[in-house]
Amino acid sequence: MSGSIFGKLFTVSTWGESHGKALGVVVDGCPSGIFLSEEDIQKELDKRKPGSNPYSTKRQENDEVHILSGVFEGKTTGTPISMLVYNKDHHSSDYSEIASYYRPGHADYTFDKKYGIRDYRGGGRSSGRETLCRVAAGAIAKKILSTLQIDLFAYTKSIGNITVSEENFHKEHISKNKLLMPDNETAELAEIYLQQCIKEQDSAGGIIECVVSNLPIGIGEPVFDKLQSVLGQALFSIGAVKGVEFGDGFSVSKLKGSQNNDAFFADENGNIQKKSNHSGGILGGISDGSPLVFRLAFKPTPSIYKTQQTITKYGENININIKGRHDPIIVPRAVVVVEAMTAIAIVDLLFQNMVSNINSIINFYQL
Repeated sequence: MSGSIFGKLFTVSTWGESHGKALGVVVDGCPSGIFLSEEDIQKELDKRKPGSNPYSTKRQENDEVHILSGVFEGKTTGTPISMLVYNKDHHSSDYSEIASYYRPGHADYTFDKKYGIRDYRGGGRSSGRETLCRVAAGAIAKKILSTLQIDLFAYTKSIGNITVSEENFHKEHISKNKLLMPDNETAELAEIYLQQCIKEQDSAGGIIECVVSNLPIGIGEPVFDKLQSVLGQALFSIGAVKGVEFGDGFSVSKLKGSQNNDAFFADENGNIQKKSNHSGGILGGISDGSPLVFRLAFKPTPSIYKTQQTITKYGENININIKGRHDPIIVPRAVVVVEAMTAIAIVDLLFQNMVSNINSIINFYQL
């Protein structure tokens, strides 16, 4: 299987399956001298681990991380950083029945046709559990961004048709409710909606918004590696993501140029600013100094307890009732995954940007 490595200078390679012995990640291209501990990684992993909120799978995993290489005496050494998490609460017998049929909405059918073999235990490599590797790598990328005073945060913007309005946005509320929504009252309405979905043996989708502030001007390459192109690849690689939009996204198709253009002006200190941010902080594929803003649409969890129609691997029509432990909604646990992939992509582009101008190279080597 190819395609398990992301990045050019700051690279992330993940391995492992949902019900295998362990999962892991190797991060290469990390500079030396960064203070890093297992506690730094664990803090991020705890945000996505199973059982972290009432609306996640009942699978109980500590997701305890082990740093195997690349860190010495509390600092990164500049060599590859290898991290491992052992699987402990894997009930593989819950999945023995699905070896003979294809679950709707899952990658069972396509994996079988592509590889001629599939690990049916929880989806194997296509399981959302693989994202813990990304979160571990993202914890390192976040430390690098923090060192550069670049701020990044994501949150649940909507669940089903329950959406947080701009007027009711309170950043401090995000950590105060189970759904990571920036408005506690909206979160309560979303919980009522989720309870109804669970009662109906169904699941829900939603939208995550991410905001990156203090990103320097000039990040992103203007042709194939535009900022939104690299981020798009990173974000679409998250299994349940069905759409990504930057700035005003699809709604700009209904605007006129005079409405969509962000006017420039010089403030009293001579700094160049924009009067609006319809572009979401990107012009020509390059960061423009405004906040980078984008949203991701997540599909409902495909594993539901309702009776569904499908086929066996032999082409027989059957009805199924999926067993096992499944999230009724993916979105809250995916917030930290979005942050991780965003941080990884931006760090890689930051490193690439260092050689875009000869003056940067001269300054670096103090010539």
